[in-house]
Amino acid sequence: MVKKFFSRFYLGLILLFLYAPIFILIILSFNKSKSRSRWGGFTFTWYHNLFQDEAIMEALRNTLIIALLAAIIASVIGTCACLAISNMKKIPRGILLGISNVPMMNADIVTGISLMLLFIALNYPLSFSSILMSHITFNIPYVILSVMPRLTRQNAIIYEAARDLGATKSYAFFKIILPDIFPGILSGFLLAFTMSLDDFVITYFTKGAGFDTLSTIIYTEVRKGIKPEMYALSTLLFISILILLVLINRKKDKEHGEKPLRNA
Repeated sequence: MVKKFFSRFYLGLILLFLYAPIFILIILSFNKSKSRSRWGGFTFTWYHNLFQDEAIMEALRNTLIIALLAAIIASVIGTCACLAISNMKKIPRGILLGISNVPMMNADIVTGISLMLLFIALNYPLSFSSILMSHITFNIPYVILSVMPRLTRQNAIIYEAARDLGATKSYAFFKIILPDIFPGILSGFLLAFTMSLDDFVITYFTKGAGFDTLSTIIYTEVRKGIKPEMYALSTLLFISILILLVLINRKKDKEHGEKPLRNA
C-alpha cells in the first residue's frame, strides 16, 4: 500500500511539473490585467484581440500550412523509404538506418545553418519554399522511425499468398501492406506535424525577410514583451492538440475492443 502510494505521488509530481506552466499560461489568457503577477479579473478580451491581429493570424496560417504540407510529404517519402530499405540486404539496410538516425541526433542549429548555407550556395531565395523543404528534410527521419518497426513486424507470407492468388503488386500493397503499417504512418505524420509546428531554430535560419511563423514572431516579441494574445493562442493550440490525441486514443481503444468480437 505504501509503495503504491509513493509511486502514484511520484507520478503526480512529475505531471505537476510538466503541466503546471501550461495551466498558468491558460489562466493568464483569461487575466484582464497584462501583468503576470496580478489578477485583474476574468475576460475573453485577449481571445477577441487575437483574431483581430493580422500579423498573428498570418503567422498562424503560415505555421499550419507548412506543418501540414511538410508532414504529408514527409510521410509519403518516409513510407516509400521504409519500403525500399526493408527490401535491402542486412548491411546496406543497417547503414541507411544509421544514416537516417543522424538528423535526429544532430543539433537543430547545425541542421539549420547547414540548410541555410546550402540554399545560399545554390542561390535559392529564402522564402516559404525553403522553409517547407527544410521541414520535410528533418521530418523524414521521424517518419522512418515510426513506420519501420511496423513494417519489420509484418508477415510477408500474407503478401506472397495474395500475389499467388492473382493479386497485382499495387492491389496487394493497398489491401494488405498499407492497412497494416497505417498506424505507424499516422504516428509518423502526427510526430512530423508536431515537430514542424514547434520548430524555431531551423525555421529561423531558412526563412526570408518578411515571412514569419508562430515561433519566429514569438521570438521577436520576447525582446519587447509577449502580448497576452499569445497566451490565448497557445491555449487554443494546446486544447486542439489535446482533443486530437483523445480522439485518436479513443479510436484505437475501440478498435482493440472490437478485435476479440471479430475473432470470435
